[in-house]
Amino acid sequence: MRIISGKFKGRRFSPPADKWPTRPTTDIAKEGLFNMLGNLLDYEETKFLDLFGGTGSHSYEFISRGCTSVTYVDKFSPCVQFVKGMAKQLDIETNIRIERDDIFRFIPRCAEKFNYIFAGPPYALPTLDDIPDLIFNYPILMEDGFFVLEHNPNHKFKDHPRFWQMRNYGETQFSFFR
Repeated sequence: MRIISGKFKGRRFSPPADKWPTRPTTDIAKEGLFNMLGNLLDYEETKFLDLFGGTGSHSYEFISRGCTSVTYVDKFSPCVQFVKGMAKQLDIETNIRIERDDIFRFIPRCAEKFNYIFAGPPYALPTLDDIPDLIFNYPILMEDGFFVLEHNPNHKFKDHPRFWQMRNYGETQFSFFR
C-alpha cells in the first residue's frame, strides 16, 4: 500500500496480513476518490472522520495533503495498534485522534462535527445499509459537509433522501451523501 500524494507521496506501508478483517481500498479507486475530493475540499481546513479506518490509508492521505484534524475509528485492536505505530513513524501523532470503538457506539456519543466523513466498512457487514441513516441521525456532519460510503455493487443508495452522487470503480463504489 502507498500514500498517493502530499508530503508522504510514494511512502509505502505494509500492515500485517494475517487474520485482518480489512479490505483496503484499491489504489485505482482511492486515486479516483482523492482526485474528486481535491475539487470539493480544502484539506488544510477539513475536519475528517475516518470510520472503519482499517489500515489508516485514508487518514494518512488526508494528513499527507495538509489536514491537521483527523479522527480515526476502528474496533479491531490490531488495526488500531498498527495505525498508532504508523502515526508515530510518520510523526503525525498531533494530527490524528485514534479511537478503538465500534462506529455504532461511537457516533451516538460523538460530540464533534466534521465536514467530511468517510466509511469503508466490510462489504459483508449486515448493517452496511443503515450507515447513512446513522450518520444523519446524529449531529456529527457540518451543514456544508458530506459523507462518502464505500461499498460494492450489491448495495444501492440512489433512493436515499441524502444521496448526492456515486462513483464506480468496478467492485468498489463510493456513494456521496449530503
